[in-house]
Amino acid sequence: MKTAVGTAKHSNMIMTFADFKEITKARLAVSVVFSSVAGYFLGAVEINFLSVFLLAFGGYCMVGASNAYNQIIEKDLDALMDRTKNRPIPSGRMSLNTALVIAIVLTVLGVVSLYFLNPKTAMFGAISIFLYTSVYTPLKTKTPLSVFVGAFPGAIPFMLGWVAATNEFGIEPGTLFMIQFFWQFPHFWALGWMLDEDYKKGGFKMLPTGKKDKGTALQIIMYTIWMIVISIIPAFGFTGRLHLSITAAIIVFLMGVAMLIFAFQLYEKRDNKSARKLMLASVSYITLMQLVYVVDKFSVTLF
Repeated sequence: MKTAVGTAKHSNMIMTFADFKEITKARLAVSVVFSSVAGYFLGAVEINFLSVFLLAFGGYCMVGASNAYNQIIEKDLDALMDRTKNRPIPSGRMSLNTALVIAIVLTVLGVVSLYFLNPKTAMFGAISIFLYTSVYTPLKTKTPLSVFVGAFPGAIPFMLGWVAATNEFGIEPGTLFMIQFFWQFPHFWALGWMLDEDYKKGGFKMLPTGKKDKGTALQIIMYTIWMIVISIIPAFGFTGRLHLSITAAIIVFLMGVAMLIFAFQLYEKRDNKSARKLMLASVSYITLMQLVYVVDKFSVTLF
């Protein structure tokens, strides 16, 4: 009997943890934390691991809060779509009150953690929550321009790390912001292409032309080109303390070209398989690009 009760409690704990991961979109939150930490390493003169912890913890809380608010607001629409109908709220596994408490607690923890780093970091974190939940989320059913608005909070993490390390906002974090800003468009339009039919069930308007056509694919190509250009600008000495060696710039450029090839394939084929390849390529690009930036900084410093 005790074993059965213990097993049941263990199962409930696992389900509760799984729902927490789902309501905060843990995988997305971890990728955002990675971007923030990469930005911190780029900006820091000396690495303070307490600061890294506060940035990672605060960043996860802020992203988790944004996603929780998002799922509260979109609960009825989530129930209509195949990919979201089993989320904790529409499935009935989590009440609205519980989700709201989680969102509020994460907001407070996130802002406080980032404030300990410096007020600017906390301010940008708070702005990202506001834009994501109060502007981007309501616009998703109104206009495809929601992706443009959503690109602003989505581009903050890379920049946020630099601000956390330096307590300054200038050309360096501005450049990091622009890299991730332009990256958002090919990434989310590729995702929107793949999920277009499902998105339409919820009334979401994610593609720039509203269709899976050449117009959308052409815009994906254009934004990918801009992303590549911005990504290699630090190699030319225009971005203050943010530097990139010629070798690293070539690597970043070639990775961008690889992603651009997938964008052209989508333009030619205009199918979900090509969109999926582009989406996966975009995820690889943003992660590897940030790693190249960080490794390049410390390689130049050491050698």
